[in-house]
Amino acid sequence: MASTATHNIPPELESAYRECIALAKSHYENFTVAGWFLPKRLLPHVAAVYAYCRGVDDLGDEAAGNRLALLDAWEADLEQAYTGTPRAPHLRALQHTIRAFSIPPEPFRKLVTANRMDQTNRRYATFGDVLHYCEHSANPVGFLYLLLFGYDDDERRRLSDFTCTALQLANFWQDVRRDWDKGRVYLPQEDMERFGCTEEHLAEGVCTPAFRELMAFEVERAQDLFERGLPLVNMLQGPARLHVKLFSLGGMRVLDAIRAQGYDVLSKRPTVTGRRKAWLIAKTYLGMKLTRQI
Repeated sequence: MASTATHNIPPELESAYRECIALAKSHYENFTVAGWFLPKRLLPHVAAVYAYCRGVDDLGDEAAGNRLALLDAWEADLEQAYTGTPRAPHLRALQHTIRAFSIPPEPFRKLVTANRMDQTNRRYATFGDVLHYCEHSANPVGFLYLLLFGYDDDERRRLSDFTCTALQLANFWQDVRRDWDKGRVYLPQEDMERFGCTEEHLAEGVCTPAFRELMAFEVERAQDLFERGLPLVNMLQGPARLHVKLFSLGGMRVLDAIRAQGYDVLSKRPTVTGRRKAWLIAKTYLGMKLTRQI
C-alpha cells in the first residue's frame, strides 16, 4: 500500500483535511463511531473521500440554480485533481489522497453521473435501470473504500458491488415517501404495474395489499443482494472487516424494520433506533474480537 501519512504536508493542505473531517462529523452521524475503529493514518483520507461524495450529493439534491451546470463545474474541478490544482479545499485534500492511493478517476466521475441522472430521470422503467443507477451512485463508494484499505482485485470488488447495491436499495425502499415528495420514484415501473400499484397510491399514502406485496418483493431482492455480498467480510482484515459487516448488518436491519411495520413505508419511515445501532456495533465488535477475527 502506498504511504498514507498526512504529516509533513503544507499547512493549507492540513487545514483542508481538517475541513473534510469536520464536514464528515457534522453530516454523517456514524463517522465518529467509524473513527473509533479506523487507523489514525486513514481517518483524513476516508474523510476526504466522504467530503467529495457529500459535495456531489448536495449539488444533486439541494443546490439552488442550474444543478447540471454546477455538477459540470464540480467534475471540472475533480479533473484538476489529476491534472492541476483544484479550487475547492476539499478537492485539494482529495488530490493528496488520490496520489497516496493511486485512485483512478472513474469512481469519482460515476458519482457525478449518478447525480446528473437524478436531474433528468425521475422514474425507472425496469429493475435493470435501477441497478444501472446503483452502479454509479453506490458501487463506486465501495470500490473507493476497498482502495483505501489496500484491496484492489476483481472478486472483492464484485462482492462489494452486491453490498453497495443492496444498501442503496434498502435506502430507496426506506424512503419511498420521501423520494415521492422530491418527485422521484425508484420503484421500477414494471414492478408497480405487475403488482397493480399506481402513483396515486404513493401520492395518497395508501398502503394497499398490492403495495405491501410489491414492497415485500423488493425487500427480498435487496436481502438477496446483501447475502450475496456477505462473503466479502471474511476476505477482509481489521477495521475494514468490521465496517463492512456493520454496513451489511445495518442495511439488513433496515429491511427488518420495513418488514416489522408490514411493508407500510408510506405512512411512517422505517428506522433503526440509536439504541439498536449501538447494540449492533457492540455485538459485532465483541463477537469478532472473541473469535480473533479483527
